[in-house]
Amino acid sequence: MTAPLALTMGEPAGIGGEITLMAWRDRVTSVAPPFFVIDDPTRLTALARAIGVDVPVRAIDDPSEAARVFPSALPVLAQALPRLPIPGQPDPANAPAVIAAVERAVTLVRNRQAGAVITNPIQKETLYDAGFAYPGHTEFLGALAHVAHPVMMLAGPELRVVPVTIHLSLVDALASLSTAAIVTCGRVTAAALTRDFGIARPRLAVAALNPHAGEAGAMGHEERDIIVPAVAALAAQGIDVSGPTPADTLFHAGARTRYDAVLCMYHDQALIPLKTLDFERGINITLGLPFIRTSPDHGTALDIAGQGVANPASLIAALMTAGVMAARRATQPAEA
Repeated sequence: MTAPLALTMGEPAGIGGEITLMAWRDRVTSVAPPFFVIDDPTRLTALARAIGVDVPVRAIDDPSEAARVFPSALPVLAQALPRLPIPGQPDPANAPAVIAAVERAVTLVRNRQAGAVITNPIQKETLYDAGFAYPGHTEFLGALAHVAHPVMMLAGPELRVVPVTIHLSLVDALASLSTAAIVTCGRVTAAALTRDFGIARPRLAVAALNPHAGEAGAMGHEERDIIVPAVAALAAQGIDVSGPTPADTLFHAGARTRYDAVLCMYHDQALIPLKTLDFERGINITLGLPFIRTSPDHGTALDIAGQGVANPASLIAALMTAGVMAARRATQPAEA
């Protein structure tokens, strides 16, 4: 039996608390694995009452209590908030608790007290005031795990995509794109597809950067100078890889039958097709870490926070995917 999953609070003024409550409420129909949330139990109890969700909240002292509590109540490992959150109004005073919840979840999973880390959305602008020095969760988790190049995968029922450059402006993304970065993403992605998704020989497609894959240099040289050498290097490592393929022909139904994941050159090239195909159930998975991390693929939704109308589908998908990954890893030899 795998350890319960550790869910972090995310931005307290956002929808993280209510989708957490709803995920527990829907635990039977969604077959969600046992999880606990690192959060303030008082605020979750008040939030459940405010949005009219019948979810009992029970504080636990240790993750080992979560499996016993989970069938009858939402287990909460207490992380006190200095101020009572107001929906839609992030408070910098609560930012250290948000950061601490992520750090605690990582410590628990590294100590095998939790089977995976699932993170609720954060409001990065608010965290910056508390000294948060990272563009997002992916980079922060990489720093906590001492992993220089964590890889972001976005996954939905019909598509998996990996942006080679992540939280950068388009100008900066193009400037930082390199053969080495593409090769690293491809190698990490192929290994994760085998280890965590049970795909014996993963097929990777590589998206071109420019229209028509550069049109033999008429529309850009990045394919010739950066992407083609990366594809060749991945193939030389025994990875089943194709491309670079023009992005406008890569995501239709027929094309999606020919690969298991796509390496995309920049953030929106990856996220636009994923969210177009299934906006509600897409999730974020960080590859290359010594532990499992998933999250909903949406933001804090401050505009609807506290109204009880948020859709928990992406969080539920993140929990279910983490549970499957954790169960698969439990059958494998332990990492050094």
